[in-house]
Amino acid sequence: MAQLDKLIERLQPSQEIILESGKTPMLSSDGSMKAMLNQQLSTQQIVPLLQEIAPVNAKVTLGQRKSTRFEYSLGDKTVVVLFSPQGDQATAKIAIPGYEEDLVGISAAKSTAESVPVPAAVPRTAASGGEPEINALLRKMFQMGASDLHLTSSHKPLVRIHGDMRELTEEPVLPADRIKALVSAILPSHNAAQFQETHDTDFAHEIAGLARFRVNVFLDRLGTGAVFRQIPMEIVTAEQLGLTKEVLDLCFLSKGLVLVTGPTGSGKSTTLCALVDYINRQRKDHIITIEDPIEFVHSKKNCLINQREVHVHTRSFSNALRAALREDPDIVLVGEMRDLETIAIAVETAETGHLVFGTLHTTTAASTVDRIIDQFPADRQSQIRTMLASSLKGVLAQTLCKKIGGGRVAAMEVLFVNSAIANLIREGKIYQIPSVMQTAKGQGMMLLNESLLKLVAEKQVAPEEAYRKAIDKQGFAAMLKQKGLSVNLTGMID
Repeated sequence: MAQLDKLIERLQPSQEIILESGKTPMLSSDGSMKAMLNQQLSTQQIVPLLQEIAPVNAKVTLGQRKSTRFEYSLGDKTVVVLFSPQGDQATAKIAIPGYEEDLVGISAAKSTAESVPVPAAVPRTAASGGEPEINALLRKMFQMGASDLHLTSSHKPLVRIHGDMRELTEEPVLPADRIKALVSAILPSHNAAQFQETHDTDFAHEIAGLARFRVNVFLDRLGTGAVFRQIPMEIVTAEQLGLTKEVLDLCFLSKGLVLVTGPTGSGKSTTLCALVDYINRQRKDHIITIEDPIEFVHSKKNCLINQREVHVHTRSFSNALRAALREDPDIVLVGEMRDLETIAIAVETAETGHLVFGTLHTTTAASTVDRIIDQFPADRQSQIRTMLASSLKGVLAQTLCKKIGGGRVAAMEVLFVNSAIANLIREGKIYQIPSVMQTAKGQGMMLLNESLLKLVAEKQVAPEEAYRKAIDKQGFAAMLKQKGLSVNLTGMID
């Protein structure tokens, strides 16, 4: 049953359902308006609601945010639906044909969605509605609120919900050739060639109006496998993430290097996206992002944003970063600083008057500094320490914890490079950085253990979960004890 069916069932010939961005669904009847739900809808919510009841070609035009008209039958009732976009906003009106008041031109709309051709795409495995078959599993994953979908040969599909893996018991076991067919239907040609050569590849897949997915396809002992990470269409803002004023102040720097670090799946992309969105709203500059693949899609607000995808729009991170210097940027985002050349160019770019954001797979602020320096040969490390001392402005090292009652929340270690930290980096005394951070809480700095303890004290995270995520477990256990909190260490490994 479609989600709009419950509203449409209540619709009478003299009434009209109005779905408008930023407002609750309303029922218009004889000039009066009555709320149908106690929930405001965004454009990103309205579009998939309509796509659920739309015919095939109408789904395409809805996903493209174009004016769309179609009819929908529910039992013996048929309604006419008109979708009208206005920039980032949209209005949808639903009424039974014959309603005397004009549905903002519905009766005059000559071109129907059925006359719009479906754009040509890569060869697809046939499914209902002409979509790739994998979309059915991705829609199910989306509806369940899962972050990831896992396909492994000779297994049933699994999803990750709030950090835990869950098997889709109602789905059949997928043999290797079935997974290969599902994935091949959405695999871009250059990724297909890469997979043939290296047996793994990354790309992005989008279901218009629903979500984007970061996809990794790989080969293991059982055959083809794939992991789909959901990237919401609606950007989570810095305010929604609860980022502090001190962290947001990094967005107003004219130059420097800001790193967001953490293990895979720790929410680095979400935090970086929120920071870029904040800049997009607060500054009037040129932002270039270099990603593999493009995850969150940014629209122009106050900034011009160019998003480039490695292997699609450029050969490598280092190539794109070098080229960016000739593209008049103010801010550059490097999706992953994965090799010496990319790190070196990023540091140089930050030194020469640009604000650079990047990511590393490190777990603490101090280990981030160590990782960058250790990438360089011994004879260059003194020079890179000096450059880093002047160019590095902040490190946000985060990890995701399971929340009590469901969901996940980020614990974040925050380092700002003041004169004391800069001197330690220059002198190679990285091991002393945590001590300085501890005494600089007034400047907004925070160690990971302190962030974890705060989440425990606020009853957002259980002590056992926080202990699992702590790097300095002995120190964290002592902090819990000092606060009169106990942790059950049964089955845990220090």
